[in-house]
Amino acid sequence: MQQIYTYGTYLKDKFGAKVYKVGINISGFTCPNIDGTVARGGCTFCENDSFSASTDEVKELKSFHLNLESKKNPYLDKQLKQLELQFDAISKRQAKEYGAEKFLVYFQSFTNTYAPFETLKALYDKALSFDNVIGLSIGTRSDSITEETLSYLSELNKEKEIWIEFGIQSVYDETLERINRGHDSQNVKEWILKSKDAGLNVCGHLIFGLPDETQEMMLETSKEAYEWGIDSVKYHPLYVVKKTALANEYMRGEFTPITEEQYLDVLVKSILMKPKNVSVQRITAGIDDDSLLAPQWCRNKNIQVKHINEALKEVGLKY
Repeated sequence: MQQIYTYGTYLKDKFGAKVYKVGINISGFTCPNIDGTVARGGCTFCENDSFSASTDEVKELKSFHLNLESKKNPYLDKQLKQLELQFDAISKRQAKEYGAEKFLVYFQSFTNTYAPFETLKALYDKALSFDNVIGLSIGTRSDSITEETLSYLSELNKEKEIWIEFGIQSVYDETLERINRGHDSQNVKEWILKSKDAGLNVCGHLIFGLPDETQEMMLETSKEAYEWGIDSVKYHPLYVVKKTALANEYMRGEFTPITEEQYLDVLVKSILMKPKNVSVQRITAGIDDDSLLAPQWCRNKNIQVKHINEALKEVGLKY
């Protein structure tokens, strides 16, 4: 059996230590697809309530959101403190429970380049100042990053490990319009290529099971994403959660979620297409609480991975 090249393997080979991503949620960040800059309501599968601050120390940030045009940020000190507290708590737990030795600070929630450059610089620099941090991974959208930010990340990359994560989702504009994405596929391609030209490491997120997409369309998205030169990939099945536009479509019978059999089939085919140098960061996704409407097979990730490995075994692979 051949082991799929995982992101953990990549990091272990490069740094000779157990490197863990520390997921960070900075209040005050939002998305141009929610605040009305490019669209309203967010992607149809996105629960907008998740874009509200929730931690006690930054309750006042609930009504404060940054964007690329923000002239000032009166809450920067609170955001820096929030970053420090989250990193300290999570990294200590990862070291204790998993033996983590080094860390990659992962700006995970929201759109993490969608703020004034000085705010971003302060947060990125602060994250890189923590003990045993070897770099950053920054989740964002291709319509929410500036040349100035990209140039700065390129400079940081000369000394640290800098990753940028883009939601590709689909290369079909009709799909992106259907899910209210707010930009087209060409925009994603453009900024992935720019990021690669700047020397950055790029992770692409792919969603299988988007409305009205055939397996051929899903595989074409994988093929093009690989051709754009992504260094790593996250695969997601589309699942339906409450308080989303997609949930309304599902309840009206206008959307049928991907079955587990369909997901396993397209996932295995996509992995077989993948260049060997592209690492896999995520092979599925789901949620195990009462917000999940469908499909129910997305509820238990352990069972999902078990079934994925059974499917991979048939082609001589394991995850």
